[in-house]
Amino acid sequence: MKLSVFYTPELTPETTLADCAIAVDVLRATSTIVTALSSGAEAVQVFSDLDKLLKVSEDWSSAKRIRAGERGGSKVEGFDFGNSPLDCTPERVGGKRLFISTTNGTRALQCVQTAPTVLAAALINREAVVQHLLQHQPETVWIVGSGWEGSFSLEDTVCAGAIAHQLQTKLGCSLEELAENDEVVGAIALYQQWQDNLLDLMHHASHGKRLLRLGCDEDLKYCSQTDVLDVLPMQREPGVLINSKSLVPIG
Repeated sequence: MKLSVFYTPELTPETTLADCAIAVDVLRATSTIVTALSSGAEAVQVFSDLDKLLKVSEDWSSAKRIRAGERGGSKVEGFDFGNSPLDCTPERVGGKRLFISTTNGTRALQCVQTAPTVLAAALINREAVVQHLLQHQPETVWIVGSGWEGSFSLEDTVCAGAIAHQLQTKLGCSLEELAENDEVVGAIALYQQWQDNLLDLMHHASHGKRLLRLGCDEDLKYCSQTDVLDVLPMQREPGVLINSKSLVPIG
């Protein structure tokens, strides 16, 4: 298995594609997706364009859909949710489809949606992602951070490092054997430095500071947790993610 980390969607190669692509947006899109599926959402459908989200979701009964829109960290006017995972309780999302568009995370998912396997990862479901990789052993794996409007982000990179570090440990391989690019080494080093104080790292992150100014302290506390949900969002069709952990094997 060869692992590459890309700090933003814009940095992914244009001429190749991984066997398994993992989109990360710790603050907050992938944390919200993981939580919604954990709370019983039927699926999560992602959009980079708000107008397209509104048009597609019109085909669903209002009782069976939730529209989540976020720009600049704030909820878009007229939408049911913004982008807080704390909104995704079983009472609110159970049995419904979450239609979501965010500033960064949904762009990352759409960037890699043609890969054979597409997963959504956050710190809260790190272990579920690692277990999938160990079980299926894809030859090439990309972890794609969402960043912030094309720029590097601490929180997505530390999550990539958390996945890579756990994967290397459980494979029992050297870093040289696993890492396909320098970014893997950098991400692991960042995680090793901050693994015991991830919330503090979130407070140093530029987007973390932005969310704190918006009063989202509890979101940061929630998103900085590691391995708390055994949920694996996997793309079933382009842009539509389901919890693959809930699927019952045939036979």
